[in-house]
Amino acid sequence: MSGNTLHQKLPLLDRDHSILAFNERVMDWARRADVPLLERLRYLSIVSSNLDEFFEVRVAPHLTAARANEQRGPFTSLSYEQLSDKVHSLVAQQYAIYNDELLPLLEKKGIKLISHGERNPRQRRWVKEFFIKEVQPLLMPVGLDPAHPFPQVANKSLNFIVRLTGRDAFGRENEIAIVKVPRILPRFFRMPPVKGSKQTHFVSISSLIRSHLNDLFPGRQVTEFSQFRVTRHSDLAVDEEEVKNLRTALRKGLQQRHYGQALRLEVSAGCSVHLSNFLLEQFALTERALYRVPGPVNLVRLNQLIDQVEAPALRFESYSAGWPAQLTPGQSYFERLRQGDVLIHQPFESFDAVLGFLREAVEDPDVLAIKQTIYRTGAKSELMNLLREAVRRGKEVTAVVELKARFDEEANINYAERLESVGAQVVYGVVGLKTHAKMLLVTRREATGLRRYAHLSTGNYNPGTARLYTDLSYLTADDALTADLEQIFLHLASQNRLPKLNKALIAPFHLHKAMLDKVEAAGAAAKAGLDARIVLKMNALTDEPMARALAVASQQGVKIDLIVRGACILPAQVPGFTDNVHVRSVIGRLLEHSRVFYFRTGEVEELWLSSADWMNRNMLRRIELAWPVTDSALRHRIIDECLQAYLHDTKDAWLLRPDGNYVPAGANGNGRGRITLHSAQASLMALYGSKG
Repeated sequence: MSGNTLHQKLPLLDRDHSILAFNERVMDWARRADVPLLERLRYLSIVSSNLDEFFEVRVAPHLTAARANEQRGPFTSLSYEQLSDKVHSLVAQQYAIYNDELLPLLEKKGIKLISHGERNPRQRRWVKEFFIKEVQPLLMPVGLDPAHPFPQVANKSLNFIVRLTGRDAFGRENEIAIVKVPRILPRFFRMPPVKGSKQTHFVSISSLIRSHLNDLFPGRQVTEFSQFRVTRHSDLAVDEEEVKNLRTALRKGLQQRHYGQALRLEVSAGCSVHLSNFLLEQFALTERALYRVPGPVNLVRLNQLIDQVEAPALRFESYSAGWPAQLTPGQSYFERLRQGDVLIHQPFESFDAVLGFLREAVEDPDVLAIKQTIYRTGAKSELMNLLREAVRRGKEVTAVVELKARFDEEANINYAERLESVGAQVVYGVVGLKTHAKMLLVTRREATGLRRYAHLSTGNYNPGTARLYTDLSYLTADDALTADLEQIFLHLASQNRLPKLNKALIAPFHLHKAMLDKVEAAGAAAKAGLDARIVLKMNALTDEPMARALAVASQQGVKIDLIVRGACILPAQVPGFTDNVHVRSVIGRLLEHSRVFYFRTGEVEELWLSSADWMNRNMLRRIELAWPVTDSALRHRIIDECLQAYLHDTKDAWLLRPDGNYVPAGANGNGRGRITLHSAQASLMALYGSKG
C-alpha cells in the first residue's frame, strides 16, 4: 500500500473524544481500592476541573455548529450531540462514584457531609447562627422584574434560583429570584466536634444556604429552588495584529472572560422543569446543555473539604524529592557544568536545584546577564523575586513573558509589570505565537572571556507543579547549544531573522519538518532492511501530518511505541495501517509531562528533549524548543527512566485499542486475570526519594 493511499484511507481518532477518554482514565483512580480515600476524592475533583476546561476551550464551535444545524465539516450538529452524550455519561459516572462509593466510605472513616435532614437540633442551631453571622450579610437576592432583569452570572460561579409565592413589598407577583453566592465564601465548613465523638462533620455552602432560603425572603414562601452553575467559553481571543499594546488588550479581555458564551448549565437533580427551562432560556441553551447532578454542582471545590481533613492515613504517603544525583550540595553550579551536562528528573529529584542555579547566578558578581522565558511560574514565585533581585544588583535581565498562557494571563501581566518597574527588559515574544519554550541563559565573565550557562526544561518554572509533574531539567555549558539560545533570545526580543542554529530546533521554523524528516528517515531505513525504532513520550499527539507519517513508517516496518498521556488521534494496531504502532497512556499519582523523542536507524540513535507536544498549535503557532542529548550516559539514563520504565508499566498504564478504546495494561489477553503489576512512577520515587 502506498503512502498516499494510506493517507487517504487511515481513519484517525477524534481529538475531543480522545480528551474525554483521557478523563475516563483519570476517573479510574477514583474507583481504585488501592488508592487512599481522600486521594480518590481528589481525582474525582480533577476530572471536574478537566471537564470545566474542556467546555471553556473546546465546546463552543460544536455548539455553534449545532445551532446553525451544520451537517458537514469538523463541527456539526452530530459532533455536538455525540460529545454531549459522552460528557453526560462521564458526569453520571462521577456522581455515582461520589454518592455510592466515596461518601459511604468516608462516613465509615468518621468523615461525614451532614445534610439539613440529618442534623440534630444542636447542629441546626449552629448552622443557623453561622448563616446569620457569616453568610447572610454577603448575600444579595435579586427579585426579577422589568427593573431587575436577569443578572450577569459569572463563569462557574455558584448561584441559586428560587420560585416564590405571595407578593413583594410593592404588591407584585414577581415569582423568580436569583441568589449569587460570593466566591469569597468557602464551599465547605467544618462543624464543631460533638463531645465524645471521633467523627468529623462538614456542611456545604449550598446545603447551608438552601436550609435558610426562606430567611432571605421575609413575608414570602419559597416553593421551588435549585443551585445552578453555568460554564462559559473562556479562551481569550485577541487580534494581536490590531492592538497597539497586547498587555492592555489582554487586561480588558480578562474582564470579559467571566461572561463569555454560555455552554453548559448545571442544576440540582431535583430542579423543577419550570426552573430549568427558565434558566435554559436565559442562557440561550438547549436541553442537551443541561446537566442535572445529584450533589454539589462543582466537585472541583471538594479540594477545600479534603484539605480540612486531618487523616494522614487517607492520603498518599508523603514524598520528599531527593537532591539531584549529579549535583553535590554546596558545589558551584558553574564549576560543575564546566565538567559536563546535568540532568534533573523532576519531581523524583528536587526542583530546588533549578532555583539554586538561578540564585547562584543572581548572587555571583561575575554574572553579567540573565535571560529567561516565563510561561507559568505560580502565584507566589521565588523565581520572579530572584529576577527582580538580579536587576537590583545591576545585572542585565531580559524576561520573555508569555501573556497568553491560558488561565495564567493575569498573573503574568502582573509579573511583567513588576519586573519592568525595577528596570528589567520585558518582551512578549512574537506577535501571533505563544512562547512556550522553557529557557534560562546566564552569561558570566571568566578568565577566558564570557561564558554561557543554561537551563532547559520540558516543564514550567513553577515550584508547585514541579512537585506534581514529571519533567526533565537540563543544565549545560555546551558552547554550541548555549550559543543557539543566545540567538533565540535575540530573535524573540528583536524579531530579526533567526540564523542557522548549531543544535537546537525551534518551532514554528524547524521543529515540525525536522520531526517529520526523522520519522520518514526511519521508514526509509526499515524499508532498506535496517533495524528502525521510534519511541516518543509526550502529552498529546493531535497533529495529522505527524500521525499519518508515523502510520506510513509503521507500514514500512518501523517498530513504534508511543507513550501519550492525553489525546492521541493515531489508532494503534489497525490491520493494514498501524500494525507496528503501540500506544500507551500512563495515568499515575504524578502528572506525566516530559517530552522525549527517540529515533534509531541501524546503529545510529538520536534522543531529543522538548517543550513541545506533537500538536499542530505547538509545531506551527508557538515558539517551542527541542534539543539533542549527546552525552551517552545521560542519554541512556533518559531511555531507562523515561522510556523503558514506562513501556514496562503494568499498574498505571493503559493500552490503546484499534477502536479508540483503552484497556488497562495489567489485564491479561482474555481480560479475566491480572499479571504482576509494576509502576514506573513508584519505582522512580523509591529510587530517588530523600532518605533523610
